[in-house]
Amino acid sequence: MADIKPEEITHPPMDQLQGFEYCIDSNPSWGEAIALGFQHYILALGTAVMIPTLLIQAIGGTDDDKVRVVQTLLFVTGINTLLQTLFGTRLPTVIGGSYAFLVPIISIVHDPSIMNNPDPHERFLQTMRAIQGALIVSSSIQIILGYSQLWGICSRFFSPLGMVPVVALVGFGLFDRGFPVVGRCVEIGVPMLILFIAASQYLKYIHARRVPLLERFALLISITLIWTYAHILTVGGAYRNRPVRTQLNCRTDRANLISSAPWIKIPYPLQWGAPTFDAGHAFGMMAAVLVSLVESTAAYKAAARLASATPPPAHVLSRGIGWQGIGILLDGLFGTGTGSTVSVENVGLLGSTRVGSRRVIQISAGFMIFFSMLGKFGALFASIPFTIFAAVYCVLFGLVAAVGLSFLQFTNMNSMRNLFIVGVSIFLGLSIPQYFFNYSTTAGHGPAHTKAGWFNDFINTVFSSSATVALIVAVFLDNTLEFKEAARDRGMPWWVRFRTFKGDSRNEEFYTLPFNLNRFFPPS
Repeated sequence: MADIKPEEITHPPMDQLQGFEYCIDSNPSWGEAIALGFQHYILALGTAVMIPTLLIQAIGGTDDDKVRVVQTLLFVTGINTLLQTLFGTRLPTVIGGSYAFLVPIISIVHDPSIMNNPDPHERFLQTMRAIQGALIVSSSIQIILGYSQLWGICSRFFSPLGMVPVVALVGFGLFDRGFPVVGRCVEIGVPMLILFIAASQYLKYIHARRVPLLERFALLISITLIWTYAHILTVGGAYRNRPVRTQLNCRTDRANLISSAPWIKIPYPLQWGAPTFDAGHAFGMMAAVLVSLVESTAAYKAAARLASATPPPAHVLSRGIGWQGIGILLDGLFGTGTGSTVSVENVGLLGSTRVGSRRVIQISAGFMIFFSMLGKFGALFASIPFTIFAAVYCVLFGLVAAVGLSFLQFTNMNSMRNLFIVGVSIFLGLSIPQYFFNYSTTAGHGPAHTKAGWFNDFINTVFSSSATVALIVAVFLDNTLEFKEAARDRGMPWWVRFRTFKGDSRNEEFYTLPFNLNRFFPPS
């Protein structure tokens, strides 16, 4: 092979990621699409089970209550996913539960007016109603910013350079849910991590009927094998005399979901009673809604690239945020116990399978709704140890973060200005939330600890989010530091045509509303 000269090596920037067999508007066969949709449903179970597990016992709920909250969260996740893929951004994204809401929710849990209730069940219901009221009120933030097009206007200040730290940290910022959780049960987590990487990458060329079986279904195959292995360890008595923490992370029979789940139960609005409204709770929850907005914006940018689509125009982005606000309103009405955001792990799975089809995600939403009503069957899949999901997150969160770094191709990284902005925003985006986490772990409360609880929740929530800190720092620096002279260096010419719906002919193919609804809602 002849030597290649450096000047002959070219990697031109591409506004659409190549190498996908199925992109946003192309679909695999129905059988393959159903299997892929089920795979996305299994992945969504991790967050749907973990958030209620963290919260329900702390607020006086029982295993029966936890099962109902898990079912409700999955049911509303399915509805919100369908609404987003049909009428929102139309990107193949799962809209699931968000950890960003934990800070204001924990503040509600520790409200003296609720905490002093001696009856655990009444305290649980009182807390759920307070969370519902706060979500209903705070959802107005995204609804207003979305449907008024204000967020679309704001997004026009986002350059490829400014989005690099934000999208990268929506993946990297979740590192604590990766290997630190795998380490809680290494005998399950490490084999899962190795098997998933081997199947999806090293064995991806193994085909069955022209389908790259191991690459396409690596998640399902790996989870099935390791789940079976974990169950053998459980029934074989491997954890019989181990500490409680180890048993909770390793055993397959400690979720207490299957025995508590009803055979058929359909979640319905106001099932916990009438919501209660408190101004302090609502203001604190608004911070989580803003964090969800930022993190979802970054995830939409990543999903567009991993669906081999063009960056969503400002109008489409606003439309998606508006529908996400409707989703948080539904969370409040049904009582999911938390708010909604784009599921980062499901975005990563688009890249792992190289299938960015919208239909696949809509099928997964159907599975969420179906299995949330058939309690026993849904609880069976939800009993998968969370350590298994954490091993998968190590790969999928990293993929999403890498998509953020891929935006560097549109910028001049030989510019000291750009190096400064990217380096400082990524570092602070990781360092500031880590400070807030360490402070909260040591002191039992966040750095903001004044008599105004809503102010504490607002500050502690916003600055605990890596993507939000990165957005504040990167966008501010990018739009104030020599920005007029640096338009080409920061990549604006690449994205300027995606500011409007008609700026690029491909936008109509990817983002037009179904059923000819664009007649009634013409894009700007």
